[in-house]
Amino acid sequence: MAIRSAKNRGGLRAIPAGVWALGFVSMFMDISSEMIHALLPVYLVTVLGTSALTVGFIEGVAEGTGQITRIFSGVLSDRLGRRKTLAALGYGMSACTKMIFPLASVVGWLVTARFIDRLGKGIRGAPRDALVADISPPDLRGASFGLRQSLDTVGAFLGPLVAIVLMWLTSNHFTAVFWIAVVPAFVAVGLILAAVQEPIRQQDARPVREPGRFTTIGSPGSSCWLVIAVGAIFTLARFSEAFLVLRAQSIGVPLMLVPGVLVVMNIAYSLSAYPVGALSDRVDRTMMLVVGLSILVVADLVLALAAGVTALVVGVLLWGLHMGCTQGLLAALVADTAPPDRRGTAFGMFNLVSGLAQFCASVIAGVFWDAHGPSSTFLVGAALAILALAALLSVRNLLRRPLAAGGE
Repeated sequence: MAIRSAKNRGGLRAIPAGVWALGFVSMFMDISSEMIHALLPVYLVTVLGTSALTVGFIEGVAEGTGQITRIFSGVLSDRLGRRKTLAALGYGMSACTKMIFPLASVVGWLVTARFIDRLGKGIRGAPRDALVADISPPDLRGASFGLRQSLDTVGAFLGPLVAIVLMWLTSNHFTAVFWIAVVPAFVAVGLILAAVQEPIRQQDARPVREPGRFTTIGSPGSSCWLVIAVGAIFTLARFSEAFLVLRAQSIGVPLMLVPGVLVVMNIAYSLSAYPVGALSDRVDRTMMLVVGLSILVVADLVLALAAGVTALVVGVLLWGLHMGCTQGLLAALVADTAPPDRRGTAFGMFNLVSGLAQFCASVIAGVFWDAHGPSSTFLVGAALAILALAALLSVRNLLRRPLAAGGE
């Protein structure tokens, strides 16, 4: 593997304060979101009587909408040269939407709430990622994205853990848990407003405003487009984590403990994201992606064959490890290959394409689940992951060239 040079290697202490602040903002919002998300699939199936296909469709539309929205917020952040405002708007929108979940009594309201919540996520996503790239030194970019992802994922496992405790304390009272989830969402909004500062952009990095044109969508460049394509293939092979929750229920895990699946997954995700990101600053990022995708194949096979809790836990741990080995690295690759004044657009386009893939993946998972059972969903996921691995290996050398030349 090619070794990278690095001027500044001070570990966690060298990562800018703004990246830490954005990480904690993500953490609090994820605590709120995952308290709801960990329970929502089971609530839909057991309380409201929906099918797995309906769950897959809702998750696909919600996540896909959030991803697709990022292209517009990313372009706008490049156009305005201001990223914090859009990020704060998205966080505020999601926080307000959290209050709909405990008030909803029919599927339509829950779909609306999930849709608007993910819309807020879409608005904040690309500007926030571009802001991380703007703040981070190039030689610490992998570590910075890994740290933000790790803190985000700390919230993602604390949320289900808190949900488990509250379900026990409230005797499985879904509405009470949904109300408590509102609190950390507003903590996240206050934190981004108070603790995150917009960096001063260099004059030559300011967006070019051409009369009569909103922006040039294709400007991220061919290397960045290749990263975007790879990210889409990755996403097509990885459907919503809602199916991990349903898998736990299908093998008999008690209702109160079902959110523990996301706790286990996100612990593995959180513990691996920063070390993998830091390592990718010194070695070939694409090799780490190959490892991550290989782990996904194994995770899918284990979950497809799981007949008890032990196999379920192993599969979920591997799923989380695969996330830690891929998600931050894909974001770092986008930052590596996109021009500084088009990073918002690049992250937006990355998430647009990934969003379409996310929708397709979740719907496909729901179709196979209803038609052939839980095992078929994960076997199809393994097959798609193998195809994605073959595609990545075929373009690996093309992805390495811009990085070997120094990224930007």
